[in-house]
Amino acid sequence: MIQRPTSSPDNQSLWRAALEQTRDAAIVIDDAGNVCLFNRAAERMWGICRTDIVGRTIGILGLDGMTSKPASGAFSPPTTSNGVAILEIPRPDGQVISAELTQSMISTYGHNYTLVTARDITPEMERRKGIELISSIADRTTRAVLVTDADLKLLYTNAAFTGLFGFSAADVKGRNVIGLLAGHHTNRRTIANLKQRIADAEGGEEEILVYDHNGDEIWISADVKALHDAQGRVTQVFGLLTDISETRQLRMLQQVTLSALADEIPITDVADRMCRFVEKIAPDVVSTILHVDAQGLLHPLGGPSLPEDYSRALDAVSIGPQVGSCGAAAYFGKPVLALDIDTDPRWEPFKKQLLEIGLRACWSSPVKAKDGRVIGTFAFYFRACRPPSHWHHRIVHACLHLGALAIERMESRAQIARLAYFDMLTGLPNRARLRDLIAAATAACPQGRMVALAFLDVDNFKDINDTLGHAAGDEFLIEFARRLRDQVQPGDVVGRLGGDEFVVVLPNREPAEIEPVVARISEALMLPFTLCNSQVPMSASIGVSLYPDNATDLDTLINQADTAMYRAKRSGRSTYRLFNSDMHGAAEQRMAYAAALRSALANSRLELHYQPQIRTSDGALHGVEALARWNDPALGPVPPTKFIPLAEECGLIDQIACWSIREACRQMRAWRDQGLEVPSVAVNLSPINFENPALPTLVADTLATYHLPPEALMLEVTEGVAQDNRSTAHETMMALRRIGVGLSLDDFGTGYSNLNRLAQLPIRELKIDRGFMSELETSPTARAVVTTVVRVGQSLALSVVAEGVETTAQFQLLSELGCDVAQGFLYAPALAPAAFEQWLLGYSAARAGTMMERISPTSTDDRTAPFTVTRRRN
Repeated sequence: MIQRPTSSPDNQSLWRAALEQTRDAAIVIDDAGNVCLFNRAAERMWGICRTDIVGRTIGILGLDGMTSKPASGAFSPPTTSNGVAILEIPRPDGQVISAELTQSMISTYGHNYTLVTARDITPEMERRKGIELISSIADRTTRAVLVTDADLKLLYTNAAFTGLFGFSAADVKGRNVIGLLAGHHTNRRTIANLKQRIADAEGGEEEILVYDHNGDEIWISADVKALHDAQGRVTQVFGLLTDISETRQLRMLQQVTLSALADEIPITDVADRMCRFVEKIAPDVVSTILHVDAQGLLHPLGGPSLPEDYSRALDAVSIGPQVGSCGAAAYFGKPVLALDIDTDPRWEPFKKQLLEIGLRACWSSPVKAKDGRVIGTFAFYFRACRPPSHWHHRIVHACLHLGALAIERMESRAQIARLAYFDMLTGLPNRARLRDLIAAATAACPQGRMVALAFLDVDNFKDINDTLGHAAGDEFLIEFARRLRDQVQPGDVVGRLGGDEFVVVLPNREPAEIEPVVARISEALMLPFTLCNSQVPMSASIGVSLYPDNATDLDTLINQADTAMYRAKRSGRSTYRLFNSDMHGAAEQRMAYAAALRSALANSRLELHYQPQIRTSDGALHGVEALARWNDPALGPVPPTKFIPLAEECGLIDQIACWSIREACRQMRAWRDQGLEVPSVAVNLSPINFENPALPTLVADTLATYHLPPEALMLEVTEGVAQDNRSTAHETMMALRRIGVGLSLDDFGTGYSNLNRLAQLPIRELKIDRGFMSELETSPTARAVVTTVVRVGQSLALSVVAEGVETTAQFQLLSELGCDVAQGFLYAPALAPAAFEQWLLGYSAARAGTMMERISPTSTDDRTAPFTVTRRRN
């Protein structure tokens, strides 16, 4: 109460006039509780004319108790902490106004009055109620809500914010939100983007890594928008934060899987990565992926946490309503949950191992292709009898899509392989695939057993096509293929070469087994066949070749079977013939030459001849190449192009290689003891020799025996060996290089050379094939190839040797291109050791004479030319 004494009538008039002009409602009440003054603002607030109020008690206004002497028990409006009362005022028009009341005491002429002022706060109260309502709603949402000032200092956070980050509203009020939530790995660029979103009128959303009260990482999506005043200045910033950690994990799962698919990783590895990632983000589950093939058989693709023998037991199991959760899910095309594996009848045949490792429940979902086919299953195993959670559902939803991508890619590749390697009409392996299958059968054949290769040519097939048409011909071939398949056992191979030619491979057979099988096939083909309402004859001419009795290399084996098949045709068709030496004179010749070669090796009748290699830069001797020669007493001279392949076929090539290395090193020692300077000798080796892991030991021992440095020996390899990815050949080359022996890549440019692999091999020298020399002067193509080989050698710091150099013009071109060494008849053919010694003495003398002429004062010709000594070509 505030008491204001007033003493004069003028003062009374003054304060009455002042009260009349105030914006707030003003009411003066006398000691008796009657209204003495009711200004215009009060009339507007209460909606009552002053003439209806003045002189009446204050009860009509709902202000009981607002007098200088309030009666006991009188009404007293609620007051705030500063003494201000809040009153709800009902108006005659039905409106209710919220008013803020203050009370003062006025004394004049011995009378006391009470001055009550009222201010309309209805808009403010409504705003407060709205804020309370919004705050109540915000506290009930699961998304974190925050409000900051223009400096990003927090003004408000809801309950979800506290639940997400662990900070109470009191803890964070007034703190900068970036300083509160940002951490070591928070992307500063994203923070800058968020500030830019705040500056934009429309606001925006960003994903950002932040940290909670305990320092743990949380991925959130922050949707921010600024509130502005009338002048466009930012007053508050509103933020809506969503925890996207699970979404982010699923996105990472997708990224890991798609990256694996893009890297051409095998599907089993892709499935394994998927399962491991899933078990990382859902540690309470064990996951597995199965493929369902076109026949409805299950095939495990991934399940790293399941026992291997359990996964193997599932392979090739047919889907069905009682085949566990996965088999049933694939069968029905919908998810299947087994809450208790132990009691679920579908799991009876499969449950033992799972229960032993603590798995109690299984939830499996079908993986479907774009066309709706079930192509796989994705399953969760639980360690308790429980259903999947919402998080599990989200993971599986993502994995079903990723699994479908992986399996469809696998099926597409399998279809491409079928198109490439299988005959579309009969489904049999085609010509391209058959070579691999035959090679695999011969490679796996145990000693004492055989592989039979049978060629079949349909008899009179052209007549069927000509009389009944190609559609009937296709039907005929399909039936022919079916009959062949019916006559073979698992592990045998039936294929179609094309047209009316077929192949049957019978691997790992005893010699006595083969002919009865072939006879049975021939008889089965001759059974009557009805085609286009007519009986048509069916038969085949069959030729058989045996590995290893008839041949040990694939091409010879195939040719022999083909020869035997034509012998069967010439014998009247509808029969078979086994290859023998009478069918092909070459077989007898091969045996004779093989025996003679064995004798030549045993009796030292092979020789090495040596062809010089000359440096183009100065004409000096670079080295010699040792070339094997065989002059048989009965067969006469046999060229290397004939006896080297024969040695490879007969298993003599390792003996020839060992002999060549020892003989070349022996000759090098003899020349050095005689004072002849021959820098090095190059020895040709077969690709087969590099499959011998004992080769480096042989070389090292031979060099030591003849006291030769490693650089005195160069071993020539072919491009096939250089490109061979098998570990034995590569390890052999690396071991030879570690010894210090040089390796020369022979006939470079005639095959397919992977330059990236070439750079990784221990090669010291490239040899240009002699085939390019004959056209070097006239063919731009030949010159381009030679130029390229020289440039490759230069870029890899390798010496380049050109073989087959026969003319001075070829030498000059090679010299201009930068080829390091020339070898050929321009200098000398391959010579016996004594002849080579004579040649070397003559060449050295001629070269010395030429050098004397060049340094003579009268010499005016400084042009470089090769030093040559003419020899008869032999």
